Amino acid sequence: MPSPTRCPWATTPLSIEYHDREWGVPVHDDHRLFEFLILEGAQAGLSWETILKKRESYREAFDHFDPQKIARYTAARQARLLENPGIIRNRLKVASAVINAQAFLAVQEACGSFDAYLWAFVDGKPVQNRRRSPDEVPASSPVSDRLSRDLRARGFKFVGTTIMYAFMQAVGMVNDHLLACFRCREVKVRS
Repeated sequence: MPSPTRCPWATTPLSIEYHDREWGVPVHDDHRLFEFLILEGAQAGLSWETILKKRESYREAFDHFDPQKIARYTAARQARLLENPGIIRNRLKVASAVINAQAFLAVQEACGSFDAYLWAFVDGKPVQNRRRSPDEVPASSPVSDRLSRDLRARGFKFVGTTIMYAFMQAVGMVNDHLLACFRCREVKVRS
């Protein structure tokens, strides 16, 4: 039986599994949204494959992405994280995880949930794009621009418009599976 047609970036066993099971599936769980927010920020300037390889190490190092715990990380705890070879050892990215956890909790308090806050940017439902080739997929959008500006105004770090567009793709706010990809229709049906 031939392999199904996938988006062209899914080429390794790890990226294929991520593509086939997670990418573009709408996420409404605050804990998972926080995980993706931290991982997308860590990915800045690197390949997503690098982050996928380090994902389990991130889960262990960052208390399974518990924002309550991360928001209280001390300077000493952050220094220990910078010695962990299982994560991206960038001082600004580690510090941003703590800052983002604090801002995330503030958004939950103000909006009831991060999910409610986030999905309001797309009127509560995924944007169903109809891309035929990778060249049609943008690096950002007017929505990711607005989301990025609002997150920065709330104190978040590593949330530029390109990072936010990748985040929106990952958590299913936009369906950017190419039309020929077998997941395009499956993700659309699940939304």
